[in-house]
Amino acid sequence: MRIVIVGPFPPLRGGISMFNHSLAEELSKDHKVHRVSFSLQYPKLLFPGKSQYFDFDGEKAKAMISSINPFSWKKTAGFINRINPDLVIIQYWMPFFAPAFSSIAKGVKKGCGAQIIVNCNNITPHEPRAMDALMTARFFDNCDGFIVMSETVENDLLKNIPNPKYQKTPHPIYDVFGKSVDKDKAKEMIGVTEDKTILNFGLIRDYKGLDILIESAKLLKEKLDNFKIMVVGECYGNQNDYIQLAEENGVSDIIDFRFEFVPNEKVNQYFCAADLVVLPYKSATQSGVVPIAYHFDKPVVVSNVGGLPEIVVEGKTGFICEPNSTSMVEGILKYYESDLEQYSPFIAEYKKKLSWENFARVVLELAQS
Repeated sequence: MRIVIVGPFPPLRGGISMFNHSLAEELSKDHKVHRVSFSLQYPKLLFPGKSQYFDFDGEKAKAMISSINPFSWKKTAGFINRINPDLVIIQYWMPFFAPAFSSIAKGVKKGCGAQIIVNCNNITPHEPRAMDALMTARFFDNCDGFIVMSETVENDLLKNIPNPKYQKTPHPIYDVFGKSVDKDKAKEMIGVTEDKTILNFGLIRDYKGLDILIESAKLLKEKLDNFKIMVVGECYGNQNDYIQLAEENGVSDIIDFRFEFVPNEKVNQYFCAADLVVLPYKSATQSGVVPIAYHFDKPVVVSNVGGLPEIVVEGKTGFICEPNSTSMVEGILKYYESDLEQYSPFIAEYKKKLSWENFARVVLELAQS
């Protein structure tokens, strides 16, 4: 089968870029896969981070889509039509890209007529705007089927399209961040000396609830000793607000802020150094951070929002809390007061069903149904 995957690919940064790379790697085992990416993903004025790129040595994609240039959309559709694929998979996560994807999908339908499957990371964005639903609906009108990875996104899909053809399957485990290393060695690598290490990892945006974690630290300081909270990720906002909040709560000494992008080859250092990973989100669809934690057999403490609780087995792979400081502290303490040796073996077995092989199989079955 000839397959085209459309969306961000490395060297563009971000979880969806790595998702596309991993999916392409899996599908390439049995199919001819073409990777089509962005020449311009976000205009500089709309991008809050420091850089959209990172160093990447793997297979490169054809970078040809400009999110703001309709001529590139037509060119991309023509490129795909010349490949004459059986299946086109488009990653969707933000209505900003809907006009480009809609134009490409429409051009492919008029051209080669390939099946178009959308992998819906998000349908309703975390920060919605007036025209979002209309732009998403117009794009979806040109598509044949949909993959959703959480009940929240499933419900959003059903609100947008009557009787869609779709499958629900969980977010696979990321396997591109290296192998596990010894915890003591990992702690030495990142300069942590405390007995207990709590990790908050990934892009920092308001909806991810870092303020809740900082406020939790004040309560946690009264109940837990010799610990460090590692906050690691580029901040899409004013990082000084979080630093000031930590100072106001008297927890600057127990929070290590590292507002920086972490390259793939160093991700394992932070996860292997951690005891557990905390996601105090205020809203969510699903998260790529949980699959990274599971890859390294680390338990998680997550908010009871969106699809986060769907992939947590309470007391086995982690704990589910309400998105407030009191509940977060309770979840963290439950972990430290339990048998700490029980989590890794259970997670190692549990994550087997979250393989890329299973995810790819669901996509292909949907396309052929």
